[in-house]
Amino acid sequence: MNGNVEVVVVGGGYGGVTAANSLARHEGVSVTLVNPRPNFVERIRLHQLVTGSDDAVEGFGEVLGGNVRLVVDTATRIDAAERRVSLAGGGTVSYDYLVYAVGSGASDPGVPGAAEFAHSVSDLEGAERLRSALAVTPASAPVTVVGAGPTGLETAAELAELGRKVTLVCGDVLGPSLHAGGRRPVARRLTKLGVTVLEGPRARVTEVTRAGVQLDDGRELPSAVTIWTAGFRVPDLAARSGLRTDTEGRLVTDATLTSVDDVRIVAAGDAAVMTDRPFRMSCQAAVQLGPGAAATILRRIAGKTPAPVRMLFAGQCLSLGRNEGVTQFSYLNDRVNALHISGRLGAGVKEIACRFTLNQLVSGARKASSRAAHGDSTDRPESPQSEHRTTPSSTRRAA
Repeated sequence: MNGNVEVVVVGGGYGGVTAANSLARHEGVSVTLVNPRPNFVERIRLHQLVTGSDDAVEGFGEVLGGNVRLVVDTATRIDAAERRVSLAGGGTVSYDYLVYAVGSGASDPGVPGAAEFAHSVSDLEGAERLRSALAVTPASAPVTVVGAGPTGLETAAELAELGRKVTLVCGDVLGPSLHAGGRRPVARRLTKLGVTVLEGPRARVTEVTRAGVQLDDGRELPSAVTIWTAGFRVPDLAARSGLRTDTEGRLVTDATLTSVDDVRIVAAGDAAVMTDRPFRMSCQAAVQLGPGAAATILRRIAGKTPAPVRMLFAGQCLSLGRNEGVTQFSYLNDRVNALHISGRLGAGVKEIACRFTLNQLVSGARKASSRAAHGDSTDRPESPQSEHRTTPSSTRRAA
């Protein structure tokens, strides 16, 4: 590579961190990661943060290469023509290539009262607010979880295992992303934990109030704490920046993860969509898309044609409390099959998956840092605002 290439990664989730570390391993590439928080959030453990069995946070100093510059700020606009990112703090950062990895968060359900009275567990701040709300709510008070996808199932089980009186409103079917065979052990576990499960086409929430929820069939359920886990949305940064998005606001890319508007912008994670091969929003996808985005940029830097990114899936892992879980296997194309593991073994597989994912990030950080330690790193320009480094803060308290 001739000269120094500046790459800015917007977003420090699984996709952004893996992309940054992959890029930082290469001589002649300077990497800046922009993230609104000073720590990495283990999103797949946020339901544990709610109950206190894990803090779901790691210091970026643990998962991000030492030669990656970290800017703690929020990107407000991407100026593709000028190759510049504007920051909420008033500064800007310029780039030769940009990795768009802003992730996803809780969706606006569009249900009266939900935005005002329902809690979320899809991001760190939402999970922390939920934990605080539960702390001042009597253990015997009713709790309602809306949505029976992986987040809803894990949250409902985690709370019920602590003795909370939980009702799970499915909106239709329990565990819609699971195979019918995988749903059965989930249902048994929830019954064992005392969770009331409401299924069926009319088991949909039509209104949320301070004291409860109303269903489509007219039933009114008392609820001291309501948790909305149905659906995700992506930030509108791409749309606000004039880049092409789909109806859900995801940046539209080709098979190499390159924006259809600009070859200098490459995406990774939930906030993008490949039009010819859509993928499920998940950590499992993000940790593949991050290195894929890096590979696309590196090939362009080298004057080569990028290769299409290939996605391979293994299944879905659910923790149903600290002692049991379900691992639902899938074909490589992410279509689930009848194979599954449940009980304590299922919980063990989920914990292994969580730890393996974090260990992969740590390993990527060490590889990136080793390049700098051997004198291959290039000089960095000054950050548009103060650089932040943190030390590891999370302690594993649950198996």
